[in-house]
Amino acid sequence: MANTSENRVLELSFDKLTENEMIGIQVLSENFSNNDITIIEEKNRLLVQVNKVDIDKLRKLVLDYNKNSFLKTLLKKILDIKSYGIKENKRWFTGYSGERKVKDRKDKEKSRGKFYYAKDNQFSKTNNHFPSEFENQIICDDSEKVLKQLPDNCIDLVFTSPPYNFGLEYDNHKDYLNWTEYFDKLFRIFKECIRVVKYGGRIVVNVQPLFSDYIPIHHFISNFFIENKLIWKAEILWEKNNYNCKYTAWGSWKSPSNPYFKYSWEFLEVFCKGSMKKNGDKEKIDITADEFKEWVYGKWSIAPERNMQYFNHPSIFPEELARRVLKLFSYQEDVILDPFIGSGTTAVVAKSCNRRYFGIDLSNDYCKIANERLNLQNS
Repeated sequence: MANTSENRVLELSFDKLTENEMIGIQVLSENFSNNDITIIEEKNRLLVQVNKVDIDKLRKLVLDYNKNSFLKTLLKKILDIKSYGIKENKRWFTGYSGERKVKDRKDKEKSRGKFYYAKDNQFSKTNNHFPSEFENQIICDDSEKVLKQLPDNCIDLVFTSPPYNFGLEYDNHKDYLNWTEYFDKLFRIFKECIRVVKYGGRIVVNVQPLFSDYIPIHHFISNFFIENKLIWKAEILWEKNNYNCKYTAWGSWKSPSNPYFKYSWEFLEVFCKGSMKKNGDKEKIDITADEFKEWVYGKWSIAPERNMQYFNHPSIFPEELARRVLKLFSYQEDVILDPFIGSGTTAVVAKSCNRRYFGIDLSNDYCKIANERLNLQNS
């Protein structure tokens, strides 16, 4: 049998099947279907055809039968396979690359005009050093004003989640502005973010539309960046699996008149400045193969932050969300900017992932909490 992506076969040699190996084969057949793993015995060898495997389940079997050499050997051999897809929490070793292929794809992309809307940008390709006086600092002030103090092209990654204008109780921010006023201020800050981010740098915005007002904030923000010549890189769905919704406001109940929709996810809009490729030191890459394979799938299932009350902030994204963004879109020692730093999650994760950070927020209380969280890391 050939060992290809369409027929992944592992060979386990033996002189004679021991009782230990027989038990391992029986355990495997009881827990995995033939569609997942098929075992074929040939003379003095076992051929194990691996189609799709729940690695966590197999690891648990190895722990439960910790003296079974067959299961341990099989797990090791499967983990050594570096080419696979991920679907339904399983590693798929066959058929994962069987999508329909487009003939002459590169030529057709060129003919259509890849990110044509950003081609005539006037961005400088000269990047600058980030000023040392702002490195690893949290500043309490207006981001629009503070960012004007930075040189062009000095930030590697902007990751932020602006106030959603939902009417939440922030410390000193009125979260129910007229929409025109809200977007005018937000876009002035984002205009500065575009200026200070490096050529090839990224801007990632976590946002949730205000469905009750029928304001698709994520579309407004995306249109702004596109109009300002950034390249749209991706839209990631952050699935919060939060189904604790009230069931009394469904619009026109049991009627097509005006049904009201409920959502359990938020959006991450990802943009690049000037180039899709971000240059960096390969030695400063810290994302693993498994992380990369899982995270480039554009739907992230991450539970919401549970400590918002503890940090006295009404809207905090979880550290895991920030960790994925930072590791997927930046290198170690890169500079990460959050112009709406809030209680400091972006800075905390940047520090733990060996990135430099710069955060800004209007609230003295939130900046104090952010610095306290950072100091806790030191202790």
